[in-house]
Amino acid sequence: MRHVTRLLALATAVPPYSLDQEAVVERVKRLFGHSAMLDRLLPVFVNSGIQRRYSSVPLDWYDEPHGWADRNRRYIAGALDMLETAAGRVLDRAGLSAAELGGIVTVSTTGIATPSLDALLIERMRLPRNLARLPIFGLGCAGGVIGLARAAEMARAMPGKTVLCLVVELCTLSFRRGDHAKSNIVATALFGDGAAAALLRCGDGDDGPAIIATGEHTWPNSLDIMGWDVADDGLRAVFSRDIPRLMEAELEPIVDEFLVRHALRLDDIDRFVCHPGGPKVLDAFEQVFGLRPEALDEARGVLRDYGNMSAASILFVLERTLARSRAEGRPWGRALLTALGPGFTAGFALLGEE
Repeated sequence: MRHVTRLLALATAVPPYSLDQEAVVERVKRLFGHSAMLDRLLPVFVNSGIQRRYSSVPLDWYDEPHGWADRNRRYIAGALDMLETAAGRVLDRAGLSAAELGGIVTVSTTGIATPSLDALLIERMRLPRNLARLPIFGLGCAGGVIGLARAAEMARAMPGKTVLCLVVELCTLSFRRGDHAKSNIVATALFGDGAAAALLRCGDGDDGPAIIATGEHTWPNSLDIMGWDVADDGLRAVFSRDIPRLMEAELEPIVDEFLVRHALRLDDIDRFVCHPGGPKVLDAFEQVFGLRPEALDEARGVLRDYGNMSAASILFVLERTLARSRAEGRPWGRALLTALGPGFTAGFALLGEE
C-alpha cells in the first residue's frame, strides 16, 4: 500500500508591534521629507490593500540609522521568538510532542544565521538531538511553497517520522531611511514580518490534506527580476515592476505543464492558494487562472491584515483557506498553492484528499 504524506497541522505567529498603514505613511513623510519621488510613490501605500502589518521592532526604531550587524542581530532574535511560538502552537494543534519529530526544515531569506536557525531552535526548545536538519536560504516569496515541498520529500524519506517545516521572514528590517529609490519605498509600503509552522508525516491513519505533488520552474535570463542587494546598512530590495506582466504572459503554460504531469487541468482545481505579493500580483493570478475576485478572498485578507511577509505569507493564506473549508463543511477537494520568488522561480504544491 502506498503511504501518503499529509499536512497534520499548521500554525502562524507574528511579532509584537502592530504598524497601522496610516501611521507608517506619516513616519515615511517625516523621515524622507518632501521630494518629487516620494510624492509620486505615496499612492502605493494607499493602493496596497494593506491596513496593518507587524514588525519585530517598534516604529520609532526606524528613526535612527542601523547597520547590517545591528539589523542581523535583530533578525536572529526576532526570528527565534516567532519560530518558537509557531512551533509550539503547531505541536499543540497536532497533539504531538517535540520528541516525536524526525526532521526540521527552516526557510528564511531576510537574514543570516550560522549556526542556522534550526540549530539555534533545537538548543532553545530542547528538540531531539538526532533531527535531520535542512536550512533553506534565498527562495524569497517562493520559500513557503518550496519549503513545504522539501519537507514533504523529507517526510517520504522517513515514513512514520514527523517533519517540522518552519518559515520566518523579518522583511521590515530591510527599510533603509536614507534610500529614496523606488524599490525601497515600495518595499516599505508592502512588507511585514511573520512566521509559520507546518507538520507533515508520511504514513497511514493520519488526517489532513495530502501533499499530492510539488514542482517548480525557473525562467531563463530572469536573475534580476527579484532578490536582495547587500549594502553596508542592510539588505536592499530588488524587484521588477514587470512581475505581473510576466505572470500574465508566461505563468499559465507553466502551471498547465505541471498539472498535466499529474493528469490534471486547471478545471480540476477546487481552491487556489496564491501568494499575496501585492494587489497587482493577485490581479495577475486572477487573470492567469480565470478566477472570480472572491476566489482569492483569503489571500487579499492576509495582505490586508499582515502585508507581504515574503515566504511566510502563503502559509497564512493556507491556514485561512483550511479554516474556511472546515467552516463551510465542504470537502477540501484539490488546492493549488502557487508563489513566485528570486530565480525567477515559481513554486507549486498540490494538496488534495487521498
